[in-house]
Amino acid sequence: MTINRSKVVIVGAGMVGSSTAFSLITQGICDEVMIIDINRDKARGEVMDLCHCVEYLNRNVKVTQGSYEDCGDADIVVITAGAPPKTGQSRLDTLELSIGIAKSIVTPIMEAGFSGHFIVVSNPVDIVAHYIYKLSGLPKNQVIGTGTAMDSARLKHFIGDIFNVDPRSVQGYTMGEHGDSQMCPWSHVTVGGKRITDILEDNKEYANVDLDEIVQRVTRVGFDILNIKGTTCYGIATTAAGLIKAILNDENKIIPVSTLLEGEFGEYDVFCGVPAILNRSGVKDVVEVHLTEEELAKFKNSVSVIREYTNKVL
Repeated sequence: MTINRSKVVIVGAGMVGSSTAFSLITQGICDEVMIIDINRDKARGEVMDLCHCVEYLNRNVKVTQGSYEDCGDADIVVITAGAPPKTGQSRLDTLELSIGIAKSIVTPIMEAGFSGHFIVVSNPVDIVAHYIYKLSGLPKNQVIGTGTAMDSARLKHFIGDIFNVDPRSVQGYTMGEHGDSQMCPWSHVTVGGKRITDILEDNKEYANVDLDEIVQRVTRVGFDILNIKGTTCYGIATTAAGLIKAILNDENKIIPVSTLLEGEFGEYDVFCGVPAILNRSGVKDVVEVHLTEEELAKFKNSVSVIREYTNKVL
């Protein structure tokens, strides 16, 4: 009898990649974590440090350094390597560099015989994920961008702060671009099962809550963190680990990720953040929630931004 071991490869040993590895190891999500970086000494140092976690964890996760040739038997490859935005830039401004990096990574991985799932973290994630889907030739369900999964966690955090509740008691998400044009379908946001619009209407103490301002905070907080500490890493790393866990454990969990639309919401041939069911197959299905006319218009505006930049590289 053969016992299969789950193997996750992380390409990029920067703060996001190493934090993703740490999250996978501390949660015991997989059997093996392999780290690849063009700076082999950096990757080796991260592997050495991470190996020393195991004694005080509940599972012995194997941590190794590897190369693209070692990806053939991987279940999941996480791509975190990319070009971070400079001061004053948006995520979209890093497109050209990020596409070049993605090509240099994906081509040798596919040549190694990889047939698993790509989790794309590198920005601008919607466009990079679409590019990797085209370049790899893998089925659409096996190429997944982190999309608005992180943004949705931030949304829940802000709403939880306003109403003084655990953010995990908030149900809701943002959709569209992982960037400035993303939108929130407020008609589907609930706190403890009650629609947020009803809560605001029923409680005068929340009269000054501005829903548009919350979305603006969601879109900008990553840059606030970037300006303060130089990078964002823990939130997005844990988000990536959550996607990996949903896939490896066959959870059928609904998470807003960037995936290919083929008619959903009236959109075709574009990757963007939408609620999707994740299981061992990757994206099992897109949850096509009913949007109000205003929400649909905002969503389509965000999709148009993604498509404009996607057309530059595809």
